[in-house]
Amino acid sequence: MGTGTELGVLDRGVEVRATQLLINNQWVGSVSGKRFETVNPATGDVIGKVAEADAADVNLAVKAARAAFNAGPWPRMSASERGRLLYKLADLIEQNKDELARLETLDNGKPLNDSKAADLPLTIACYRYYAGWADKIQGKTIPVSGPYFTYTRHEPVGVVGQIIPWNFPLLMQAWKLGPALAAGNTVVLKPAEQTPLTALRVGELILEAGFPPGVVNILPGYGPTAGQAIARHMDVDKVAFTGSTEVGHLIMEASAQTNLKRVTLELGGKSPAIVFADADLDYAVENAHFGLFFNQGQCCCAGSRLFVEDKVYDAFVEKSTARAKSRKVGDPFEKGTEQGPQVDDVQFNKVMSYIDAGKKEGAEMMCGGSRVGDRGYFIEPTVFANVEDGMTIAKEEIFGPVMSVMKFSSIDEVVERANATMYGLAAAVWTRDIGKAHAIANRVRAGTVWVNCYDVFDAAAPFGGFKQSGIGRELGEYGLQQYTEVKTVTVRMG
Repeated sequence: MGTGTELGVLDRGVEVRATQLLINNQWVGSVSGKRFETVNPATGDVIGKVAEADAADVNLAVKAARAAFNAGPWPRMSASERGRLLYKLADLIEQNKDELARLETLDNGKPLNDSKAADLPLTIACYRYYAGWADKIQGKTIPVSGPYFTYTRHEPVGVVGQIIPWNFPLLMQAWKLGPALAAGNTVVLKPAEQTPLTALRVGELILEAGFPPGVVNILPGYGPTAGQAIARHMDVDKVAFTGSTEVGHLIMEASAQTNLKRVTLELGGKSPAIVFADADLDYAVENAHFGLFFNQGQCCCAGSRLFVEDKVYDAFVEKSTARAKSRKVGDPFEKGTEQGPQVDDVQFNKVMSYIDAGKKEGAEMMCGGSRVGDRGYFIEPTVFANVEDGMTIAKEEIFGPVMSVMKFSSIDEVVERANATMYGLAAAVWTRDIGKAHAIANRVRAGTVWVNCYDVFDAAAPFGGFKQSGIGRELGEYGLQQYTEVKTVTVRMG
């Protein structure tokens, strides 16, 4: 069966190729025959219809993944050969990077410049990083008492269910597939229903690279149906999820109630970004602006609680407001656009409700707060000053272009307030004082702390959260460890 192409070349120079499910290296329709619409968030127009997976399709995909893991060529393949396939996939993504960037922008709404400058290079680097790890996953020999030889093996977990979000579709697919495949697992992956197109296009490249049948299965669909079926499936050995903390709780519950599968979660955040008076103010303003507004504010690690020392608070608010007002919002395919639309109408309405809450609860709106245009889901960059810790916009994850600026006067105070949250994904500090920088880095409860920078990512650097921002780590050697089991072997000598 074909890949389900039905649209041809669109006006943005993007050809939508794959709209079906990828199961056992075959493009198939869903068992139910259902399809769902994927929408261009810049216009609200329907791009096309994609096959909708549910529990029946998950069963077929898991069966294929299990067969590939237990009896297919994948477990018999040398580790270096797995690495070669991952390198080939990275090369194919690089060869098609312009097309993939356009497809990402079309389906997600992020500016094309961001897709080209950030999403594609980081995606390619992630696959290459884990390709290099494939033949370096190894155990240890351990001296034990008595006439015994003891060693460990790091073996793949088995069939892995992976559920990825809509804010960075290509990159999150790479973060999930890279370590899982390098370690020798097979995968059933569900892309977000809002942004399935680049995941399916990568599926075509996976086939072109020559991955064996059943190793990677891609099932677009909805969380309560396809996602839940993956989380509850008795023959899935591990589930990896990136998304909201609320859904993370449901994933944990499903695992506990079924086969106690391994779980890693990268969840929400309300990250503190701390600016001391001794920082380079203009540099801190620009960094903090980027840390909040990048990707339309749709980042789990966005610096959405911005603490500024009282001595420079007024100046910082003035400069941040001016920078937000200058931010170019519009057509994500247009050169110079800094901010595109929110991903869909649901997210648009959610962000607007938080803006209303900020105004009603007494925060001072310095700029923004309104819809941009009459098509698509664009929101003005919004800055609130005089925000108090108890306000809704200071406590809850907004996932949109809304900056909340709060005042502090001492290190002890700001650390206490920074930690007064259920989240612990990321944090940042701007200061010229190395002592202050380390004090914040050591005392703030977060999985990542950036000093005099923000959103610096590398495939080698682990990422994940404390508290209810998640369990486990992605990227780096730490991310690889989440996809292996440790087996101890003891042999009597003599």
